[in-house]
Amino acid sequence: MKTQRYYGWTDHFRLIAALLVIAIHTSPLSSLSGDADFFFTRVLARVAVPFFFMVTGQFILGPLFSSDPAVTLCPPHSPKSPAGNALKRCLLKLCALYGISILLYLPLGIYAGHFRNISFTEVLKMLLFDGTFYHLWYFPACILGVLTTGLMSRIFSLRGATVLSAFLYAAGLLGDSYFGLVEKIQFLHTLYEGMFRFFSYTRNGLFLAPLFLLLGVWAGKLYPADGGYPVSSLTAHPVSLPEQTDQPSAFTAAISLILSFAAMTAEAFLLRRFELQRHDSMYIFLVPTVFFLYLLLLFLPAVPSRKSLRTAAMWIYILHPAFIVVVRGMAKVLHLTPLLIDNSLLHYLAVATLASGTGLLLAWLTDKVIQKKARISAADMPGTVQDSYPAASCTAHRAWIELNSEALGHNVRYLQSLLPEGCRLMPAVKANAYGHGAIPITGELNRLGIRSFCVACASEGIELRKAGIKGEILILGYTPPEQLPLLHHYRLSQTILDYAYAETLKQSGVRLHVHIAVDTGMHRVGIRCEDTEQIAAVYAFQNLTVDGIYTHLSACDSGSPESRTFTEYQIAAFYQVTELLQANGCPCRGVHLLSSYGILNYPEAAEDYVRPGIALYGLLSSDEDSRLSPLRPVLSLKARVVSVRTLYQGESAGYGLAYTAKRDMKLAVLSIGYADGLPRTLSGGNGRVLIHGYSAPILGRICMDQTLVDVSGIPDGEIAQGDTAVLIGRSGTQEITAGELADQCGTITNEILSRLGARLDRVVL
Repeated sequence: MKTQRYYGWTDHFRLIAALLVIAIHTSPLSSLSGDADFFFTRVLARVAVPFFFMVTGQFILGPLFSSDPAVTLCPPHSPKSPAGNALKRCLLKLCALYGISILLYLPLGIYAGHFRNISFTEVLKMLLFDGTFYHLWYFPACILGVLTTGLMSRIFSLRGATVLSAFLYAAGLLGDSYFGLVEKIQFLHTLYEGMFRFFSYTRNGLFLAPLFLLLGVWAGKLYPADGGYPVSSLTAHPVSLPEQTDQPSAFTAAISLILSFAAMTAEAFLLRRFELQRHDSMYIFLVPTVFFLYLLLLFLPAVPSRKSLRTAAMWIYILHPAFIVVVRGMAKVLHLTPLLIDNSLLHYLAVATLASGTGLLLAWLTDKVIQKKARISAADMPGTVQDSYPAASCTAHRAWIELNSEALGHNVRYLQSLLPEGCRLMPAVKANAYGHGAIPITGELNRLGIRSFCVACASEGIELRKAGIKGEILILGYTPPEQLPLLHHYRLSQTILDYAYAETLKQSGVRLHVHIAVDTGMHRVGIRCEDTEQIAAVYAFQNLTVDGIYTHLSACDSGSPESRTFTEYQIAAFYQVTELLQANGCPCRGVHLLSSYGILNYPEAAEDYVRPGIALYGLLSSDEDSRLSPLRPVLSLKARVVSVRTLYQGESAGYGLAYTAKRDMKLAVLSIGYADGLPRTLSGGNGRVLIHGYSAPILGRICMDQTLVDVSGIPDGEIAQGDTAVLIGRSGTQEITAGELADQCGTITNEILSRLGARLDRVVL
C-alpha cells in the first residue's frame, strides 16, 4: 500500500494566519508601542496572505506543471483532466465565496457610503482588484493570480513562469514598500500613478499572487504526495502512517526561516525609517521567509489533516470585520470604550475570541449538518486587508445624528469655488468633526477627492488612520514626546508649536513631517513672526521634514475697521516671514492662512491650502451669519419619543419640581439628554423640539439621558411612542438650527455641535 503525506501543520497554521490577519486590522499593540505594533502587524503578520497563496499553488497549480505520466496522460490544461477539473473547481469556489462575501458585506458597505456616487470604472476596480469591502481584496487577487499562472503554464516551464512572476513581484515592490524610490524618478512615478487609477495597490493578483502561487508548486515538488497532486487529499484522510521526513530538512528550513525573517524585519524597519513605503505588504525578504516557513511546516513530524481547521479559518477571515463592528458596538452600548476599544490588546482579543468561536462553531455545523454541500477546497482560503472601517451604528436608534452627504458635497464645491486654482481644502475634522463624526465625514470627503485634514491631537489622527482615511493628517495641537513614534507609525504630520517644541522633536530622533505655525498676533501657538532665524533653523533639523507653514487669523470673522486692520496686519506679517525664508533658501511649500471666515472674507489670501472648519458643515458661528450664507447644514439631531403621558394640573415633572402643571397637559419623554450634548441651559422652556412639524417646548430640567417636552399642542392620535423628535433640523415647514440653540445658550454653533456626544449614532444619508 502506498503512503500519503499529511498536511496537518499547514491546516493548523491556517488558524494562526487567520488570527494574524485580525491583528493587521486591529493593531493589538498600538496602545503599548508603535514599534512593537509595526513589527507584529506589518512584519510578522505579513506572512499570512502569501502562505494562503502557497497552499493554493501546491494543490491547484501543481498538476499544471507536473511531469508525472499519471497526471499528464490527459493534457493538464484540458477541462477533462484532473488538473483542469481542480483548477475549474478552485475558480468556481473562489468566485462563489467572493459573491457570498460581497452580499454579506453589502449592507455595511452601503451604510458606510462605499457605493455612493460611484462610477462604472470604480465598480470594475472594486470587483477586479480592490474588493467591494476592505478585506475582500484577497478573492479577486487569488482569482486573477490563478488565471495568470494558469496561462503561464501553457507557455512557460515552471522555471520560466517563476522568473516572470519574480519580475512582476519586483514591479509590485516598487509600487508598495519601495515606492519612495519611484517618486524620485519622474517617468516611473507617472507610470505608477497611472496604474493606480486601475487598482489602489500592487498587492494584487497581478504582482503579488503569482510568485507565491508558484512557490507553492516548488514546495510541492520538494515534498510531493505520492501519485502526483491528488486534489482529493485535501479533504480525505490518509489511509496509512505518514512517511517521516529526515530531521535535517526541518532543521535547515528552521535556520533558513530565522535568517530570512531577521532580514525581512531589518528591511521593513529600514524602509520605515527612510519613509519609502507607500504600503507595507511586499518585501524582498518576504519571499524566502514564507517559502522556508512553508517548508518547515511540511518537514515537521506529521500530524493528521484537519478540514475543520481549514473551514474555521475561512470563516474567521470572512467574518472578522463584522466582529470588529460588533465589539465596537458592544463597547459603546456597555460604556466599555476605554476597555474594549482604547485598549488595543483587549480589543484584538475580544474580536479574535468572537471570530474564532464563531468560525469553529460554523466549521462544526458544516461537518455535522451540511458537510457534502459545503466542502470548501483547502486552496480557497482568504487572506489579509487594510485597516478596518469603524463600527456601524445600530438600526434602532434612541438618539442619532443624520449627516446629509449632498449638503456636504455642496459646501465643498462652494468653498472650492471661492479659491484660486491649485488651492486645496484641508478640512478641520477635530473634535469628532465638530460633533458630526470624524470617520463618516472624512470618509465622505475622501470620496470627494479631499486628501488633507487637520485634527487637534494624535488620538484623533490615529482613529482616522485605523479607519482607512487616506491623505495627509496634520495635528494642530500638542503631542507628548512619548507619543512621537506613533506619529511616524501612522504617518501623521505635527505642528511646530514654538521653537522649544521644535527642539524637543529634534532631540527625539523620530523622523517626522511637520508644519511650522507662525504667531502673527493671536499669541496662542507658533513661533513669533519676528523670530525668523528660529523659524529658518527648523528647516535644518535633520529628522524633521517641513511640509507646510501657516498662521491663524484671530479677527477675520468681523467686518469692523479695527478687525480688518488687524487681519491685514497678520497677513502682511506672515508674507514677510515667507519672503525672508525663501530669500534664505528655505522652501515655503504647503502655505495656509485661512479658516472658515478667512475663506469667506479674505479669499485673495488663499495659498496652497485653506482650513475650513464650521463652514464645511454648512454653518457659521452665529445664527445670523449662517442664515445669510449659501452653505447648507450637514447635521440633523433627532431622538425617539419613548413615552407619551398625562401630567395633571398641580403635578410636578422632572428633577427639583422645576415645572408644575397649571392645567392638564400631555408630555412626551425623549431619549436624549445632556450626556448626549443637549445643553442643560435649554431647560425650563428655553428650548424646543419639533415633532411632526409641531413645536414642543422643553419642560423642567433636561436630564442626563432624557428630556420632557410639552406636546399638548399636537392633536390627539398624531404622536406615539417611537415617533421622531427633531432637535436640530427640519420637520414639516419648521426648522431648528444649531445657531438658534447657540443663541439661546449664549454661545456659538461650534460649541453646540462639538459637544454632541459620542454615544449618538451617526447615519450618513
